[in-house]
Amino acid sequence: MNKGKSKDKLKSFFKRCGQDTPPFFKKLRIAGLVVAAALSALGGYLIVGGTVATAMSQAAVTEDSDCKD
Repeated sequence: MNKGKSKDKLKSFFKRCGQDTPPFFKKLRIAGLVVAAALSALGGYLIVGGTVATAMSQAAVTEDSDCKD
């Protein structure tokens, strides 16, 4: 592989990163962050719900048994 070509591409990449981002892509970036935040919050709620359901099912007993251990 030609090192000069890869350095030119890298230089081009950093030059583009320093330029202004178009409005559509700014909105897309914000939407992506909002979705990621919402999914992580939802994931937290699901973990708590699963933990509570596990604890409740572990403590469940039938009617005819008593807890006199």
